[in-house]
Amino acid sequence: MGLGQLASRALLRSSRLTTATRTSHFLRTIVSTPELHNSEVAAAQSQPEPDLPKRNPVGGARIHFPNPDDAIEVFVDGYPVKIPKGMTVLQACEIAGVDIPRFCYHSRLSIAGNCRMCLVEVEKSPKPVASCAMPALPGMKIKTDTPIAKKAREGVMEFLLMNHPLDCPICDQGGECDLQDQSMAFGSDRGRFTEMKRSVVDKNLGPLVKTVMTRCIQCTRCVRFATEVAGVQDLGILGRGSGEEIGTYVERLMASELSGNVIDICPVGALTSKPFAFKARNWELKGTESVDVTDAVGSNIRIDSRGPEVMRILPRLNEDINEEWISDKTRFFYDGLKRQRLNDPMIRGADGRFKTVSWRDALAVVAEVMHQAKPEEIVGVAGKLSDAESMMALKDFLNKMGSNNIWCEGNGPNPNADFRSGYIMNTTIGGLENADVFLLVGTQPRVEAAMVNARIKKTVRATNATVGYIGPAADFNYDHQHLGTGPQTLIELAEGRHPFWSALSNAKNPVIIVGAGIFERKDKDAIFSTVVAIAKNANAVRPGWNGLNVLLLNAAQAAALDLGLVPESNGSVESAKFLYLMGADDVNVEKVPDDAFVVYQGHHGDRSVYRANVILPSSAFTEKEGTFANTEGCAQTTVPAVPTVGDARDDWKIIRALSEVAGAQLPYDTLSAIRSRIRTVAPNLLHTDEREPATFSTSSLRPEIKEKMDMAPFETAVKNFYMTDSVTRASKIMAQCSALLLKK
Repeated sequence: MGLGQLASRALLRSSRLTTATRTSHFLRTIVSTPELHNSEVAAAQSQPEPDLPKRNPVGGARIHFPNPDDAIEVFVDGYPVKIPKGMTVLQACEIAGVDIPRFCYHSRLSIAGNCRMCLVEVEKSPKPVASCAMPALPGMKIKTDTPIAKKAREGVMEFLLMNHPLDCPICDQGGECDLQDQSMAFGSDRGRFTEMKRSVVDKNLGPLVKTVMTRCIQCTRCVRFATEVAGVQDLGILGRGSGEEIGTYVERLMASELSGNVIDICPVGALTSKPFAFKARNWELKGTESVDVTDAVGSNIRIDSRGPEVMRILPRLNEDINEEWISDKTRFFYDGLKRQRLNDPMIRGADGRFKTVSWRDALAVVAEVMHQAKPEEIVGVAGKLSDAESMMALKDFLNKMGSNNIWCEGNGPNPNADFRSGYIMNTTIGGLENADVFLLVGTQPRVEAAMVNARIKKTVRATNATVGYIGPAADFNYDHQHLGTGPQTLIELAEGRHPFWSALSNAKNPVIIVGAGIFERKDKDAIFSTVVAIAKNANAVRPGWNGLNVLLLNAAQAAALDLGLVPESNGSVESAKFLYLMGADDVNVEKVPDDAFVVYQGHHGDRSVYRANVILPSSAFTEKEGTFANTEGCAQTTVPAVPTVGDARDDWKIIRALSEVAGAQLPYDTLSAIRSRIRTVAPNLLHTDEREPATFSTSSLRPEIKEKMDMAPFETAVKNFYMTDSVTRASKIMAQCSALLLKK
């Protein structure tokens, strides 16, 4: 033993002796009060309630207490917060206004708990816990900002960056990357890894999603999304340890109508948009909140533009309609907005070629021909993408010219527009989650309305709801029973003879969805009366629940029926001498008489242009302000994101100018004035972002139908999901999708 150690021991012993002699001179007095015998009072006195400022939940989240008695109180960094029982620690922190970093957790997906970025300290817990997977318990004291929590996050971030390439300058996720943001906020200032980084071979997921799998951090969000929301088992995780990677089990494309959403939920640059690759940085783009018009759902979108060009389309949160997903058609059709556009007014010459003219000359020619035609020979057709204002103007103009032959594409030759409940989704898209049995009649929601199908899939997954389907063989991404192909099955259900009737009659909240493709059938009234009988027998329509729905196909259908665009006579196209097509490209122009004068007013040179005598260029939905009603009757507005192309004008402005030239001037010349006119016809269209429920039910007021039902099977309403209107048919991306992804 050295001299230094001996000396230190001696000094330590002497210091202990001196302290002992010092303390022996003091007497300790013990004072007891009655309050201190009560431990609760003592705790309250020892810990006075801190006067903490009120905090706002992260992202403006709202808490719903299904049962107020189940509310529990937890403490986040000393701040008391009441939450419903069953919430996780991470959700409790968000309600307390504390944003916890995370990579694998997503509020709409199942909990994986494999990134460990959300570690927090919980009192009496021996080590940090993963807040996304830990249920909050009464009285739990959570600490999010302690040195232990910070050190844990730094360690996790260092491990994540260990194999992550330094690709930020050439990565499309740059500027909107969770890994960048959280590395800056929670990461260390240096890494200690000096070995070789591993690399992973990129996968081919199709024409929409670009993969750089070396950037992947194995959060498994895309795997869970594909399985739980999209309903396809295409993605999975292979290997283990350092060799772990995400891909398809066999070499195949990701064939889902929602595949583009993996781009949004991927927290790093592993999955990005293939059409948008290397096109722009997100800080260069101007975002405009608008509404999708490619189907009748009216998904909320954000249009990102740079100058006069739409660069990309992203989803916008709307819990009642599309949640935070959009279909691939909505996301990627935007390149069609700059192809095959009509720029200038044109008139077909004697040689059959179009020549460019001024607006004055074009309108003068149209007005002159209109006056030569008889009123009953003037016909107007509104297209799939028409807004309510332009349809109101077209109807008023043709009425002033003496004609009432006007309708909208997709509504059939003789639509029944008497009661709104007969053509809208009465249950609402969000209300489908309360259903326990679905009966789909002549509709394939996966291709007709992908977001409605996603909601049905969510309900089936959550509650094991039963789905019955009547129609041609179709590919569904959830369990269903194929009951039959035509009206014969409907008759059996109405008479209670079909095996599926027991499930429908015993359902608490049955939902019947009729496809709008039935509008084109001659026996549609007989089919609807049979469906109404089934709904009546199954008690699907009652106070507090209306389970009888129609799923529309086009963005213009609901508003057209609200405004009363119903033709006066059947077969008016065959006898027309003057045909005004406002963006209508699916009209069978072969039925139009050879001597008829056809005016095409639209933004794309599509099918009807080849038969037109005069072309009037109009603006697309990204270039104008307009009102659209979705399939549940909710009115929403689009706003201009980019300037119009060439000499194009808004649809209603063209009709207003034409009415003046034709001597039948319309009494409005501003958007607010035309909306005042709409208020007198369909006031529900002015209640923006509000769903106006139908006042009367068709089941009690619909007259009895005597016509016989045609036993021909139902047909597929949408043949090609990716090409349904003039814009999507002009899109190069949609053409690639239909060539690669649709089954031959």
